[in-house]
Amino acid sequence: MLDTATRLASPWPGWASEPGAGLASIPPTKPASRRRIQAATSLCRGPSDRSWQVLTDHQDWGAAPLVLPPDPGAWYQLAAAGGWQAAIADTTHAAAHDVVAARHAGRTSLTAAWCSLPVSVPVLCAAATGHGVQALQTAVRIAAAEGLPLQYTVVVLVSLAEGRPTATVRAAATMLQSHVSAVVTVLADVGLRSQAFAASDRLRGAPLETADRLAQAVLASAHRQWGDPLPPAPVPAVLPADQVPPTHVYAEGVHRP
Repeated sequence: MLDTATRLASPWPGWASEPGAGLASIPPTKPASRRRIQAATSLCRGPSDRSWQVLTDHQDWGAAPLVLPPDPGAWYQLAAAGGWQAAIADTTHAAAHDVVAARHAGRTSLTAAWCSLPVSVPVLCAAATGHGVQALQTAVRIAAAEGLPLQYTVVVLVSLAEGRPTATVRAAATMLQSHVSAVVTVLADVGLRSQAFAASDRLRGAPLETADRLAQAVLASAHRQWGDPLPPAPVPAVLPADQVPPTHVYAEGVHRP
């Protein structure tokens, strides 16, 4: 998991059960071995004693804020050099605003840059409410106008209250089906919303089935777009463990996701 949010705006540091060295231990101006990158990860306990490895900033609240790289390629390079076969980037920018602002500024949007990464499946999340799906529909129209890859984008509608989604939300989900790869509805779970990974033992039944459907939707989208098995993706060459050469040079290799 790549946490791209700033320290005081991110929930991930509080969810980590075993903090590692953190993003602060990987200076962006110096090369890093795979061992150092792996040591920087924090662990978040999941169901059945499984763990997520999370690259996040868990410095004390009073520490100087880290300047995180805005370029999605830098995060891709970090995940690839760290040796992971799959990575989830938790981005924090407002996608629709980002695309419109970039168009008027004559530059490439962050959203487009994330979508252009090798074997990358965009996941758009929205509240399963009338206002939430209205904002989502606007975002989808903007993405379509900009030529972003909606054909392999997965949409997640998150219920904020228990009960069946309203007719408005169900109708919006049906309309979106023809524009994106999949639409997955996540039912409300008060425990997970308030306790996150601390409530991982409660991940059974409907919540676990929903998580599985979401993972399968993302994987199916990737397979439809790039084939099964997935093709090799370019990665930077990995430095030998604990070796820090005087210059920072990457060669391009291949890695099978």
